[in-house]
Amino acid sequence: MQKTNENPKGLLNKKLKIKVNSNDNPYPSADIKQKQLQPRRLTSYFIVLIDSGSITYKLDLQDITLTDGDLLFAMPNQIFVPPAKTNNLKYFKVLFDENTLALLPQHFSFLVNPLNSQIITLDNAARERVRKVFEILNQLLYTDKQLTDSEIILAYLHLLLSELNSAYFKNEPVNILNTNLSKFVEFKLMVETHLTEQPSIKTIAEKMALTTNSLYRLVKEYSGTSPKDFFTNRLMMEAQRKLRYSNLSVKELAYELGFNDPDYFSRFFKKCTGKSVSDFLHSQDL
Repeated sequence: MQKTNENPKGLLNKKLKIKVNSNDNPYPSADIKQKQLQPRRLTSYFIVLIDSGSITYKLDLQDITLTDGDLLFAMPNQIFVPPAKTNNLKYFKVLFDENTLALLPQHFSFLVNPLNSQIITLDNAARERVRKVFEILNQLLYTDKQLTDSEIILAYLHLLLSELNSAYFKNEPVNILNTNLSKFVEFKLMVETHLTEQPSIKTIAEKMALTTNSLYRLVKEYSGTSPKDFFTNRLMMEAQRKLRYSNLSVKELAYELGFNDPDYFSRFFKKCTGKSVSDFLHSQDL
């Protein structure tokens, strides 16, 4: 699968990999617009706020419908299929890469999606604040003729992400955020980092300075599944991503995901997903 250019000319700060798109500055040409609508593996963080209207995105093979006040965030490596714009839709979008995120003065836990929900529904006050920040970013990156200082752009991106982080964890107790949740975020990052190594749950627990029982209770609390099932589900999602959007053979994919035996991978895939590899590919072509 080819990566598309997520930063059309004219919307990119030269020092930062960040882009804003809205009704006021739609895609500049038909060919870029068509390219933007192709399925792709994200190389940046993607956030879209639906100010009014309704639209359906496909993220990691799942349809996600957004309406007034809904905000969707997606992360690098997720498979993203944006829809064509619908009538009467008002929206704001922002994309930024890992290097830009690293320039901010704090980490934002919601970006690893510890609560497993990539939609944030904003209350009216938060929605108005977020809209204003989007409008300012749009002005800084698109409207202003002079190149804006990067620190100013980063300050508003930091403000935007702070608002979203607060809204994402709105119903979570502060003491949970500071203890168990931070450990669950660490677990998710561990899974992402070592996915194709397929470490044992005991190894992951030891790296996190936890017992296997403590890790089980932690992961069960936030994901509803055991650490082993969580890891397996993530591995099978990666398998489905690559089957759908890469040109790897089943044998190549098995080795890339850390399986020594391609036949075992095929049996494992069917056991976990309920479909053989060939049946899965056929269903994606329908």
